[in-house]
Amino acid sequence: MKAFRSLRILISISRTATARGCKPHLPHTFLRRFYSAQPNLDGDGPIGDSVFDSSQYSIPGTQEKQKQPNWDKGYRERVQRELFPEDKGKSKSPEEEESVDRSRILAKALLEAALESADDELGEGEVREEDQKSLNVGIIGPPNAGKSSLTNFMVGTKVAAASRKTNTTTHEVLGVLTKGDTQVCFFDTPGLMLKKSGYGYKDIKARVQNAWTSLDLFDVLIVMFDVHRHLTCPDSRVVRLITYMGEEANPKQKRILCMNKVDLVEKKKDLLKVAEEFQNLPAYERYFMISGLKGSGVKDLSQYLMDQAVKKPWEEDPFTMSEEVMKNISLEVVRERLLDHVHQEVPYGVEHRLVDWREQRDGSLRIEQHLITPKLSQRKILVGKGGAKVGRIGIEANEELRRIMNRKVHLILKVLLK
Repeated sequence: MKAFRSLRILISISRTATARGCKPHLPHTFLRRFYSAQPNLDGDGPIGDSVFDSSQYSIPGTQEKQKQPNWDKGYRERVQRELFPEDKGKSKSPEEEESVDRSRILAKALLEAALESADDELGEGEVREEDQKSLNVGIIGPPNAGKSSLTNFMVGTKVAAASRKTNTTTHEVLGVLTKGDTQVCFFDTPGLMLKKSGYGYKDIKARVQNAWTSLDLFDVLIVMFDVHRHLTCPDSRVVRLITYMGEEANPKQKRILCMNKVDLVEKKKDLLKVAEEFQNLPAYERYFMISGLKGSGVKDLSQYLMDQAVKKPWEEDPFTMSEEVMKNISLEVVRERLLDHVHQEVPYGVEHRLVDWREQRDGSLRIEQHLITPKLSQRKILVGKGGAKVGRIGIEANEELRRIMNRKVHLILKVLLK
């Protein structure tokens, strides 16, 4: 009762001060919030602070450069004067005029040939189809074996599998490595894990059978496993998979065994023990100890794959990326910037969604992503003061996406509360 009596006195004082034209002792909103369940309308800042729209920012380097002509206008005029001088009324014999005409025709032909590129010439970086080499590489292994990290390191572009759905395809492209006249396509074959009985999981039985059938389509098959996990917590299913794939050789396919995450193994002698464990499997032509994350040993693996390529036209255009790959790249780029600028446990609790992906008429790309936080406090951290944090994340991500995709990108990030 004393508390309510005090509040009534404060309210009367505030009203009296307002009636006299004086500034009240306490703001009216404070009194209203103190003893009533009113929403905090102005506590979270403007709604626009939680939205990043790249069209509202001046991002350096986004203006397209206009194509410059091969020869500038002044040089063209000079060539025209030198090759085709104006007649000043001097009389010429028919033989001289005929010679001048022939010279002009020849000069014009040479000039046009210099200014226009021939149709049969190859563009920069292009390789003739008859000179192309290609190789299809399948990668199998348990979840979290490091297949994406290895592919990202070799391809040189972020091709993360954050939004990849399971049970949709028997195999899918992880990435494409094109170097010189050689192209290597990496395919993932998920779901090839066996039970102790040797049969696949019942809910994905049909998909697993199709996946096993598709293994013979690859020129090289990489069997990959986490060697650190194998040493600390071995999985009998992984051992069965390695043994099964290594027991019988396929004359039309080369198989190699990759022991990944060697950087996590403290005692290097343990790696030799693992190699000895699987050394008597005849199907494996080579053994590689690699770290897909840090890149150790990846160069030797990459060179081995390039050497196995055969004369065959490329299946993928090296200058374009599939839409699914670009969507994954956009999510990965924003995710990386989020981890760079927001620390502690906040980034790991954020639900990251790709909401809209649209190609505009001018050739630009409109990408809208939502960052959904479970707590209001996390949302405030992610937005930052006046939208500074999400703005910085958006600017850097937009610039990197523009560079990777080689076109204008209109990125929209919205920070929402779950």
